Formats: sequence, structure tokens, C-alpha cells
Amino acid sequence: MSECTSQLYLGDCVKVMDKISPQSIDLVITSPPYDDLRSYEGSLEWNMDIFHKVADQLKRIIKPGGGIVWIVNDGTIDGSETGTSFRQALYFMEIGFKLHDTMIWQKMSINQQSNRYIPSFEYMFVFCWDHIRTTNLIKDRKNKYAGTRLHGTIRNQDGSLTKRDNSLIEEKGYRTNVWNIPAEKMNKTGHPAVFPVKLIEDHLMSWSLSGDIVLDPFMGSGSTGVACKNLHRNFIGIEKNEKYFAIAEKRIRNTHETLGIL
Repeated sequence: MSECTSQLYLGDCVKVMDKISPQSIDLVITSPPYDDLRSYEGSLEWNMDIFHKVADQLKRIIKPGGGIVWIVNDGTIDGSETGTSFRQALYFMEIGFKLHDTMIWQKMSINQQSNRYIPSFEYMFVFCWDHIRTTNLIKDRKNKYAGTRLHGTIRNQDGSLTKRDNSLIEEKGYRTNVWNIPAEKMNKTGHPAVFPVKLIEDHLMSWSLSGDIVLDPFMGSGSTGVACKNLHRNFIGIEKNEKYFAIAEKRIRNTHETLGIL
């Protein structure tokens, strides 16, 4: 098995992606800025116009059959959630992507508000270009009725009924599209929003193969790069904030066998 590499770019992701070859990326896993929930030390410049440029570049560089995992949440302004995540999802579909799966990252939160329930999840939209080339669904959900046999009927689209095949229910079944994965509790990186490597790894296993090229245009603390090393994927990371770039570079260098800084 050949070594996988990482290429890290310090700069604006729209400008950097413009230099990436068309239809060369197998999978994108990223978490863009969430409205104005983080200031990122004053480096944040983010609005729908910039998002459109990012999405258009992703359309250009994604391979046919490639995917995008877009992990996002909304801010609250004047008592109303912005709905930015939905507008972004609709724009991806408008420019030709298919919404392959709408997933939820469920995590614990202690941010109780006075007039709404405790927020405990983020959206994980999985888009694909034309079709999803790779699907390796994770099968680790414990079946309550493992060891018993299927019975009863299934209602078909036309309303008719089909008898179940009486097969034995396995011990483990496929996951639902709600993933309960704890957020990073001991964040010592210096980055304000570190994604759990486990979350990224599970998406890598689900939508990519060993040796694939994975892009994170908002690299942040480098969790996607660390996960790519762990699962032998080639990684391209882009980050515009010099401090966060240094954090990501150090984390990935301590994990990767080979590392190119561009």
C-alpha cells in the first residue's frame, strides 16, 4: 500500500481551489463558518455571496460520483434562527448536486436558552455529484430482536402487501442517519471549534476508499487531516487564519507519515 500524503494551503479557499484541477476530488468533508457564532480572531469574512463562490468551486473540482459532507448549523439573530444551513443546501441542489442524505450530528449541549429547548445537534448534509460512487454503510447498531426471525408483511408503493422472508435478524444493523458522537471535551489545541476525529473517520469510512483524495476547504484545527491519516486517505487542507493553520499543521505532522506544505 502506497503512502498517502497531505498538502496544506495557507490562504483563501476560493482562490486556492481555483488552482485545483477539475474533477480531481473524491470527497469533501468540511464545516464552514456558522453565521457569526464564532469570530475566529477577527479573520471571519463569511456571507452567502462568498458561500456561492465556494460551492461553485466545489462543483468544478468534485469527481463524478464524488461527495460532499457539509456539517453546518445556524445562528440566532433577533430571536430567529437564520436558516442559513437550508439556504446553502438548496443552493447546492440548484447548481446540480443531489442531496444524498440529510444527517444529524447529535451532541450534548449545556447552552440552555430562556425561550427554546437546549440545542443538541448539527446538520450533516451529504451531497453527491450525479451519483454516490462509494457507500460503505456502518453496521454497528445493536438490534433489539437479534436472533429472532422476520415476520409479517411489507406494504409496497402500490398499496399491495409482500410477506417478509422470515430471515434471521442479525446482532448488528445499519446505523440511522442520526449519529450520537460526543464533541471534543478536552480541547487543548487553541482552536475554538475542534471537530471530533471519530465523526470525520465515520464519514470517511462511509463515503470514500483507501487512497482517495479528500478536501477540507475550512481546515480549522486539522481534524479531517488527522482522520485521513488514520484511514489512509490523501488529504488537501486549506485554512486562511495563520494561527489555526499552524495548529492544524502541527496536529497533522504529528500524525502523518508524509506532509507537504504548499
